[in-house]
Amino acid sequence: MPHSADPAYLGFLAALGPDIRDLALAARAAVLEVAPEARELAYDGYNAVALAFSFTGRYKEAFAHVAAYAGHVNLGFNRATALPDPAARLRGTGKAIRHVRLTAPADLADPAVRALLLAAVAAASRADGDTPEPRVTVKRTVGPKRRPVPPAS
Repeated sequence: MPHSADPAYLGFLAALGPDIRDLALAARAAVLEVAPEARELAYDGYNAVALAFSFTGRYKEAFAHVAAYAGHVNLGFNRATALPDPAARLRGTGKAIRHVRLTAPADLADPAVRALLLAAVAAASRADGDTPEPRVTVKRTVGPKRRPVPPAS
């Protein structure tokens, strides 16, 4: 069972409604199930609430991310073009990043999605020395959003 989600991240998700929140949290749990030592980097972005996962705490070394939008959630892979995808689940045209669009928590039970997660974890950069304790880094953005704005806390 993964540790509890950071209150700031939950606050960011609040504006997206309970269905999107629950789907984003289910995706978070799926990532942390296969990578419990991962560090989380939460972003209150311009058009999405994003949660990146890294073993080093650095975004540039993130292996996966959950992007919650007003109408859907993506489970993304930061080096997806290097991952095996025989079931062709990955979408997108980015140079490196691709995603699986989630419509329900049951999508996370797809063996092909789990295989992508396991492959991303296996290929991820690790911190030198001891494994870092799980922790969350929160990045707040200011300015207008192209999505609902979370209520003030």
